[in-house]
Order: sequence, then C-alpha cells, then structure tokens
Amino acid sequence: MLRGEIAAGTALGLETKSIIASGGLVGDDIINRIVRQRIGKPDCSDGFMLDGYPRTIQQAEFLDGELAERGQPEPVVVHLDVPTEVLVSRIVCRRQCQGCGAMFNILSKRPHTPGRCDDCGEALVVRYDDREEVIRERLRAYDAQTRPVLAHYYNGNYCHIPGDRSPMYIFEAITSFLEPFVATGAVSRNGRH
Repeated sequence: MLRGEIAAGTALGLETKSIIASGGLVGDDIINRIVRQRIGKPDCSDGFMLDGYPRTIQQAEFLDGELAERGQPEPVVVHLDVPTEVLVSRIVCRRQCQGCGAMFNILSKRPHTPGRCDDCGEALVVRYDDREEVIRERLRAYDAQTRPVLAHYYNGNYCHIPGDRSPMYIFEAITSFLEPFVATGAVSRNGRH
C-alpha cells in the first residue's frame, strides 16, 4: 500500500517516500489513513490480508475499531518470527530491476545473467531501503514498537510460527492454523482476513 501511494505520487505517497528514504517507519496517522482507504475498497468487503500492519498499539486499536465499524470479525494473526540476522541477510541480497521493477535475490532467486533482469534486460540495483544500515534501523524501531502489538493479539486468533524454517513447514503451519477459521467462516475461503 505504501509503495502504491508513492508510485501514484499522492500527497500521502510523497510524505511516505521521504520517511522511508531516511530509514524511518511511517507514522500511525499516515499508515492508518492509507489502510482505511484501502480496506474500504470493494475487493476487501469479504476480507483481506495485511502484511506488516499493525506495527503499533495505536494501529492495532485503529484496526480493531475499523473492523468493528465494518461488521467484520476480529483479525486472525499469523506471526512469522524471523531472527534479525536472517532478515538482514535476506534483504541485503535483494535486487530490483530499474526498468520493470522485478525483484531478484542473489542467493535465492538469481537472475540468469548476473546484474541483469530476466524479463527486460535492464540493470538490477540495490534499493536505498535495502541497505544494511537502513534495514537494521528499521528493525530496531519495529522491534521496540511491535512487542506490545503481539501481546495485544495474543489470544485464540494468534499463531506464532518460526519464520526461518522451510517454505513447506511455514505453509503447513499456516494452513493448519487457518483451517478451523475457514471451517467456521471466520476467514473467507480465499484466505483473506
């Protein structure tokens, strides 16, 4: 959602771009306005999935209020917990195409020709926000703000999954956790919300 606002050149997008470029986390007011706008669209009426939101207690309380106001159920929370060093190593290896925006990873999704996009042949670059010092600062801020959010949602709708396991393990853990919610209709069958 943030990158969409930035790409669209909206006022919220321009404000967001400068914050992200400096390595900071976008404030609750801006994020909440973007989320309200996005979840109000018709494709979210039967549910939706959020990744990386809410990050603060204020955002969690805002989301709870928005869901209640829309008559939607409480969120189902899947917490993929990845150790800091694993996250840093994954992110610093990302490369983005300057032309089409395709993403690669020099460890796990290598381009066929080093430094070039498989789709359009343009050069691959390291995004500003994928530099190690920016990542570490964002992770420090995220960790300080997010622990209370995890406690806020720690109930029957919360699942902790080690995020440094194999993709198959993670898929099976998420599927097993969500099955009862799908069976009772608390989560739509397309896996959103």
